[in-house]
Amino acid sequence: MHSTSTDEAISLDVTRDELRGLTERTPASGKHRSIGAIAAVATLGSLLFGYDTGVISGALPYMYMPNAAHGLHLGALEEGLIGGTLLIGAALGALLGGRLSDRYGRRHNILMLAVVFLVGALGTAFAPTLWVMYPFRFILGFAVGGASATVPVYLSETAPKRIRGTIVAIDQLMIVVGQLLAFSFNAVINQVYGGPQLTVAADPSGLLRTGTQSWDNVAGLQSALGGPLDPTAWTAHVNHLTIAGGNGNAWRLMLVLCSIPAVALWLGMRAMPESSRWYMVQRRYYDAIGALKRVRDHRDGDVVDELNEMVEKERREESLPKGTFRDIWQTPWIRRLFLVGILLAVCNQTTGVNTVMYYAPKVLEYAGLGTSAAITAQVANGVMSVLGSALGLWLVFKFRRRQILITCIVLVAVSMFAIAGLFTGLIQPYMAAGTKPPVYAPMLVLAAMGFFMLVVQSSNGPVVWTMLGEMFPARVRGIANGAAVFCLWVVNAIITFTFPAMMSHLGGGLTYSLYGVVNVIVAIALWRFMPETSGRSLEELEEHLEELYTKPGDTVPELV
Repeated sequence: MHSTSTDEAISLDVTRDELRGLTERTPASGKHRSIGAIAAVATLGSLLFGYDTGVISGALPYMYMPNAAHGLHLGALEEGLIGGTLLIGAALGALLGGRLSDRYGRRHNILMLAVVFLVGALGTAFAPTLWVMYPFRFILGFAVGGASATVPVYLSETAPKRIRGTIVAIDQLMIVVGQLLAFSFNAVINQVYGGPQLTVAADPSGLLRTGTQSWDNVAGLQSALGGPLDPTAWTAHVNHLTIAGGNGNAWRLMLVLCSIPAVALWLGMRAMPESSRWYMVQRRYYDAIGALKRVRDHRDGDVVDELNEMVEKERREESLPKGTFRDIWQTPWIRRLFLVGILLAVCNQTTGVNTVMYYAPKVLEYAGLGTSAAITAQVANGVMSVLGSALGLWLVFKFRRRQILITCIVLVAVSMFAIAGLFTGLIQPYMAAGTKPPVYAPMLVLAAMGFFMLVVQSSNGPVVWTMLGEMFPARVRGIANGAAVFCLWVVNAIITFTFPAMMSHLGGGLTYSLYGVVNVIVAIALWRFMPETSGRSLEELEEHLEELYTKPGDTVPELV
């Protein structure tokens, strides 16, 4: 590795011929790494992102069970905190992760996050009480948010422009692969354990016989599921049961499995290069040349051309403030671009995608499916997500970003209205009467959810994450991307907290209708404000967006 003093000897006034000479004299900084290998390793962070957000849907039914049955005796508040602490941690991780990656490097940040993933996974899996669980869920969320802000930037800065969109879309694919793995392992573990069960030693009310009982029999006493007890009476009934044991600890096995890819991520990233563009921003020019030569081959064009684009960009930005929120807000065109990035981040969540990821088993139970069947049915949503993301790899290569995303949001609105119609016409009348909906009702809801997941994951996910990783200027890319992803997680948290209450008080029909209306509004906003970013290098894209978002009368802030 070259010293900092040697790097500082190179001026941004270097000519193209001088740059070529420097490139010829500077060896690659290590063994060649294909962009496929880099993506395979780095996106383990995204796989962990997917697993850690998806696993909770199958773990919750076991956590609901009483402590004597080795569950966590969750109520509505505790359920919200289990999900909410992770999302709060993710929001903070996204915000700080971007700043840390700007300061210490993308690769360094991913290595640190691998350790945080491992600590969070082991802490949540072995937590003896809820009050130990909550801080470790926050830690795990910090890693999830940090990965969501860092991995796409690392990939977009490392990939050649000919396949940048496809490579960053692989990041989205790995998120949903992680979710599918979580759903699949949940289903397998659930089958091995025989579904949530507890042993009732005595029931003073006489509603339950003694012996081994399915948790469905206990939960089915609630009026919302057609039983005789209102929520308060049902909680009192469970508290008065004498329970001799149960299999509620199945959730621990579900949660501990994600420690394996965390170790693999840490080991793999040790063999990967740092982003050459990050080196260039840090004025570590020899390191930038060496890192870029490690990841380019004959298909990617002349390395000197790419380095020259980086130098030209740095030359233009040399007199500008560096990488703070103040710089973003005081530079008019970057401020406008940042607000568009916030719009993209928000639209990623207002699709309602995480109402399926987190709550599909519960929604399917409302539609008449048993707990074990609902956990298994969630695998179908995971499969549709993976198929959608695989389709997205082709879409982002074949079509332009704008047309993909706007079409997606329109189809999402159609899906939301379809689910709303099923609840209004086929499910809610039975729920209101205290009886179970027809046996085919949950299958229709599952089919609508599957179509919805196919649409969202084939377009919204790949396009939004790709654009957030590429659209901001290099000097603020980490901090701007982190702030946008912070907003994404805040909206995710709001949806996660409000969705159960909306379902309870408004019903599925009105809830999903509101999501449909929101997506119509978002589609109009995207049509009005979303730029096109396809087919340009990061440096060319920065020039294009500066021209697009600069208005007459704008002034460049003075360096302070």
